[in-house]
Amino acid sequence: MKNKFTKIGLISISDRASKGEYEDQGIPHLKAWLQKALISPFETIEKIIPDERPIIESSLIHFVDIDLCDLILTTGGTGPALRDVTPEATLAIADREMPGFGEQMRQISLHFVPTAILSRQVAVVRKNTLIINLPGQPKSIAQTLEGLKNDQGEVVVHGIFASVPYCIDLLNGSFIETHQDIVKAFRPKNK
Repeated sequence: MKNKFTKIGLISISDRASKGEYEDQGIPHLKAWLQKALISPFETIEKIIPDERPIIESSLIHFVDIDLCDLILTTGGTGPALRDVTPEATLAIADREMPGFGEQMRQISLHFVPTAILSRQVAVVRKNTLIINLPGQPKSIAQTLEGLKNDQGEVVVHGIFASVPYCIDLLNGSFIETHQDIVKAFRPKNK
């Protein structure tokens, strides 16, 4: 049975934020973006964890298998540094990889910084849950979710969230509607 609301897991992966050395910006920014972009009711489950592969894996598994999230968004730990193990942990618990999400995030980010090619974000499906590794910087998170618009507000490059609601439909998850001025969710027209 479909949920009446969407359950979204938000995981910030940062050694320093998990120790309280600085205030996490990823989860508050993600939550604010979702509140701005989604029409549909949703609830979030949130967690700040260190860059430790076993902790990342067990957190993702718990959010999918126990909390039954429709969508999980992670932020942090996707660069080339030795401690950046979020993609490996995500792939390890996956049933299927969804490579288009990572490809599109890098394409969008390349419009802003040449170092976008160093990003290793991935997206996967575990059971009926879509899991997406987002960049760590709040500005980059919004850009990859919304895409690029010209001065008239027309979409030039689609953001990844345009495909998220339909992907969740295909996974028998909850129905997500978005504010079209923020990000227009794509769904095929009924025949």
